[in-house]
Amino acid sequence: MDWNKELLASLIWLGKAFVVSLIGLSVTTVALGRFTAWGRQFRQITSAYFNPSRSRLPLAWLALIILVTLFGVRLNVLFSYWYNGFYTAMQNLDAAAFWFMLLVFATLATIHVGRVLLNYYLQQAFLIRWRIWLTNVLIERWLEKQAYYRSQFVPESADNPDQRIQQDVESFVSSSLSLSMGLLDAVVSLFAFSIILWNLSGALPVFGWEIPRAMVFLVYLYVIVATVFALKIGRPLVVLNFLNEQLSANFRYALIRLREYGESIAFYRGETVERDNLLSRFGRVIGNMWAIVFRSLKFQGFNLTISQAAVVFPFIVQAPRLLSKQITLGDVMQTAESFGQVEGALSFFRTSYDNFASYRAVIDRLSGFLDSTDAAERLATATIEGASQQLAVQSLSVRTPDNLTLVADLNLTLSASASLLIRGQSGIGKTTLLRAVAGLWPYVNGKVVRPVDRQALFLPQKPYLPLGTLRSALYYPATVRTDDQAATVLRQCHLGHLVAHLDEEADWARTLSLGEQQRLAIGRILLNRPQLVFLDEASSAMDEGLEHAMYQLLRQSLPEAILVSVGHRSSLLGFHKQELELLGEGRWRLDTIR
Repeated sequence: MDWNKELLASLIWLGKAFVVSLIGLSVTTVALGRFTAWGRQFRQITSAYFNPSRSRLPLAWLALIILVTLFGVRLNVLFSYWYNGFYTAMQNLDAAAFWFMLLVFATLATIHVGRVLLNYYLQQAFLIRWRIWLTNVLIERWLEKQAYYRSQFVPESADNPDQRIQQDVESFVSSSLSLSMGLLDAVVSLFAFSIILWNLSGALPVFGWEIPRAMVFLVYLYVIVATVFALKIGRPLVVLNFLNEQLSANFRYALIRLREYGESIAFYRGETVERDNLLSRFGRVIGNMWAIVFRSLKFQGFNLTISQAAVVFPFIVQAPRLLSKQITLGDVMQTAESFGQVEGALSFFRTSYDNFASYRAVIDRLSGFLDSTDAAERLATATIEGASQQLAVQSLSVRTPDNLTLVADLNLTLSASASLLIRGQSGIGKTTLLRAVAGLWPYVNGKVVRPVDRQALFLPQKPYLPLGTLRSALYYPATVRTDDQAATVLRQCHLGHLVAHLDEEADWARTLSLGEQQRLAIGRILLNRPQLVFLDEASSAMDEGLEHAMYQLLRQSLPEAILVSVGHRSSLLGFHKQELELLGEGRWRLDTIR
């Protein structure tokens, strides 16, 4: 064999295969994205990343990975010819040819090692960049238009979005690349080694008939029959893998809630209930895992049997021709190598079916997440119009998800320095009314004119304290400053004992009492200085003396701000000029407080 000519032929082959592969992948991707459900899901997740109008770098990087993958197939072809030459030299006891083939092997092996390392770097760099982009997109979609909150009102909301963003993204990008490059390698190897096998095959007599080029036809028949049976055995793995992700996420979520509500559970002595709940969820995880194990045993056992039988199959078919000296030992070894490559290429989908099953489950979960955020964005809200130093509610009607009216045709106007107290029986819809005014509640009609963005601040009964330093929790959601204003505000809110801990990182939601957290939230108002403040029982954990001091501090520090409070205590009446009382069945009454 002339290795110089083969090198030139390899370069030409590589160029042709690269062009054909790009065209084939493009056509296949478009066809799958248009005519199959999971193809449309794949396009939904990936189309923006590979859009050349956004950036051409991902496509260029992917093309380079394809080129290196094709080069690996061509190296395998050259290795098959090396097997032929090497074993022929041994059969002929040709020392010169033997040592020359070892030199060729050293060259091919060196190139192979370099290609594998380069391919590893290219793929990992591509995966990291893709994962960063996709994670950023999903986080942005989750936070955009408050979908993280509003998605709970979607009929088929996505469960465990945290897992979908963290774990499923990683699985998706790695599986997308490995399966697509594996499929490309299989298709190109199939064509390349089928040609070699065709040239090495001879006629095979069977019951008085001769099958021409028997090796080629037999390998195709062998693998196609095996694949049909494998698909029947492995089909349930798609559902089982989807359930595995879902059930594991549900179990992990229950563990997180146990930690989050640890104090309440400890007060209730609810360990027995929690243990039963955790073990029940864990039991479902284990039950599904056993189902995967038993199904995988059947699937992998069948695949291993087929693969092991394929090892000796080409030797059995070619043995009569070798023993009759029609072919050399090198031809037999090259036949075995080519047969293995063709069998592996044809068996790619069969052997990778469990990977495809897991991949399909991941695509379903990510696509479901995007569908859920889209549905959350389409939910109705009150029309919010920005205005400074004013709160105007016009023909606002608020309903429950069951279409029961909580507030009907509410109209009110508050100007700078005004204050309103919203009262009513528990469960009558006071907090829901605030959600509607904030633009969070989807079952609403009407218009709200108010300051927007950070000019309006909502304080719930239990404040949110982000992870990080106490200073960052105090300034939230504004940018942290390192001046002395934070220490001054803490002292004004009767939290002077925390000044020394301003720059300490801790889980402050667990460290501080609810009363301290509510006073810290009052400090946020002083630092952010909004024009409109909503306080939803934001002083319920304070005694009346502290509550009086905090409201007095708010009015003195922000005399022009509009205050809207929700509460039951009569002591709040002294800090508000108007009262909105919800009477039930949509009725309401607005009075001036004297």
